[in-house]
Amino acid sequence: MSLPSVPPDDDLAEGGEASLQLRFDHALAGRRMDQALAEAYPDYSRSRLRGWLDAGRITVNGAVPRAKDLVVGGETVVVVPEAAPRVDALPENLPLEIRHEDPDVLVLHKPAGLVVHPGAGNPTGTLMNALLYHDPRLADLPRAGIVHRLDKDTSGLMVVARTPRAYEGLVKQLSTRQVTREYEAICIGVMIGGGTVDAPIGRHEIDRFRMAVRGDGREAITHYRVVQRFRAHTHVRVQLATGRTHQIRVHLTHAGYPLVGDPVYGKRLVVPRGADTLVAEGLRAFRRQALHAAHLAFVHPVSGDTLAFDAAVPTDFAELLALLHGDLARHPEEGPVDVWR
Repeated sequence: MSLPSVPPDDDLAEGGEASLQLRFDHALAGRRMDQALAEAYPDYSRSRLRGWLDAGRITVNGAVPRAKDLVVGGETVVVVPEAAPRVDALPENLPLEIRHEDPDVLVLHKPAGLVVHPGAGNPTGTLMNALLYHDPRLADLPRAGIVHRLDKDTSGLMVVARTPRAYEGLVKQLSTRQVTREYEAICIGVMIGGGTVDAPIGRHEIDRFRMAVRGDGREAITHYRVVQRFRAHTHVRVQLATGRTHQIRVHLTHAGYPLVGDPVYGKRLVVPRGADTLVAEGLRAFRRQALHAAHLAFVHPVSGDTLAFDAAVPTDFAELLALLHGDLARHPEEGPVDVWR
């Protein structure tokens, strides 16, 4: 049976020299080596695996195979991912809301509006820039120790590794789904009950800045449960089993309940019929996806202690919930039904 591989592109920052080991399933017998590797390590692109194969970073039963070699089944495979280059982003003295700090890990609360990694259009002013100022040693770790991400306009808890040992440990926990991450969200539409969305996610075929549910995408699983139904919206608690880019936003939209304020995956404004001006204006004014990383739990990669953290929703999120609660209280006879758009 294969061991899980480490996802590098979505939830996790690639890097480190930690090897990824598994045994080829006998069902892969007769397949070309490059094809079998792609199936055994679905979280890595074929081109990346081929590059590591050509560079000798993949061994099968202790030897470096060729791409055209055929698999027998049962072979021991060891992949050593290529280390990420040293971070060259500039340190910046930016505020950090730190919830926990020790020599190996940081847990922080990221506000909505803060970009995690520098990129096109955001070379500075990011969480990574702030982390490098706070601890210059992070420049020697892949992506300054950032092992999972939050979208720019998603608020909430993140854990950051401060040492190679911690980085390796946290990456392994994320890859084996041992890190608990729960989110608060406000959706458009009235859910009947909770559920699970198990639908693969990949890059949108036309719009490369978006993700989409697609048959050839990577495995993605999202669990959700209802916290409160309103007249035209639902407050939900979401738990990630995987961590694909934009996963919650894509999955809830796929289920028919896009997030309030989502500029990419949302739909036009929905206001309960007969809602007062404050409710209507509050919904119109909420210009980011209503998503908050509220709970984070993991095993400390060095001490072995279980650490758990909670973060209350930010002010804008709480105010929107209060408006929706007030609207429901003023229309108790109607309940969660009729809307106008």
